[in-house]
Amino acid sequence: MSHAAIRACALAKTHGAGQGLLRAVDEVDLEVPQGQLLAVMGPSGCGKSTLLHLLGGLERPTGGQVWLAGQRIDTLSERALARLRRRSVGFVFQAFHLVEELSAAENVELPVLLAGRSWREARRRTGLLLERVGLSDRARHLPSQLSGGQRQRIAIARALANDPLVLLADEPTGNLDSAATFEVLRIFQELRAAGQTLVIVTHDERVAATADRLISMRDGMFVDDTRLEGTHARGLGGLIGLEG
Repeated sequence: MSHAAIRACALAKTHGAGQGLLRAVDEVDLEVPQGQLLAVMGPSGCGKSTLLHLLGGLERPTGGQVWLAGQRIDTLSERALARLRRRSVGFVFQAFHLVEELSAAENVELPVLLAGRSWREARRRTGLLLERVGLSDRARHLPSQLSGGQRQRIAIARALANDPLVLLADEPTGNLDSAATFEVLRIFQELRAAGQTLVIVTHDERVAATADRLISMRDGMFVDDTRLEGTHARGLGGLIGLEG
C-alpha cells in the first residue's frame, strides 16, 4: 500500500458568506493508501458526507486540491469529471438509489453500458458481481421485491460494475438490521482483502471497528486519526452479535 489512491490537500467546502459562512469541510489534508479501508465518523452535520462527495467528485471544493490515483480531479471539466467517476469511483448510499423500474441485474448492467462497454460485457460482469454478493438468484427481481439488505448488496454490485479504483460508501448500513449489516460488512471485508480501497462514512461503531483506520470529524475538521490495522482479523461475528 505504498501509493495513494486518494490524496487531498487543504481541502475546503464553504457555504454562504460573512457571518453566515459555514465551513462544511475546513482545510483538511488526507492520504488514503491503495487497499486501505478507512472509516470516517462524527456527529451529524460535521462534514462527513460532504468530504466523501468532494473525494468522489460529486461536489466541487471551494479550496484545496483532490487527487485520484495521482490525477488532480478538482480542476477537471464537468465532462471529464463525469467520465472519471464512471471509470474510477463507485458510490454506495444509505438510500440505495436503485432504479425501481429495472431488475437487479439491469441496475448492475447500467453503469457498464453507460461507460460504453458492450451488452455482452455488461451481462458477463453483472453475472460475476451478483454471484460475488450472493444474489444470483435475485437477478430478475425488481428492487421492490428485495429486502433492504438485498437492495444494498445490489447497490454494492452496481458500484463495482466498472471495477473502480475506490469505493465510497455513505452510511451504507444506516437502513439495515443486524443480519443485513453483517452481510454488507462481510462483502466490504472481502473487497478489502482483494485490494479494493474503501472510504466509509458511518455512525455505526460496528462498521468502524472493521476498518484499518478511523478518522473522527467535528465542525469540518479531523480531530483524530487512528490506525486500526488488525482489528478486522478478529472477525465480524462478535461485532454484529451474530455467528461469523
